[in-house]
Amino acid sequence: MKNRLRELRKERGINQEELAEALEVTRQTIGSLENGRYDPSINLAFKIAKYFNMQIEDIFIYEGEE
Repeated sequence: MKNRLRELRKERGINQEELAEALEVTRQTIGSLENGRYDPSINLAFKIAKYFNMQIEDIFIYEGEE
């Protein structure tokens, strides 16, 4: 699943560590999400969307079966 996490984070001038702290996850989790190595749980996807004040669909792009 692709996402706009890195783009949104950079637009707001925050680093991975700051985002991780706000979402109560590790910096490694943020890095893995940004690099597409990890898809978030539904709970984490909601937390990310709430943090950026956006809809989940505006951050994560579902591409069908892989």
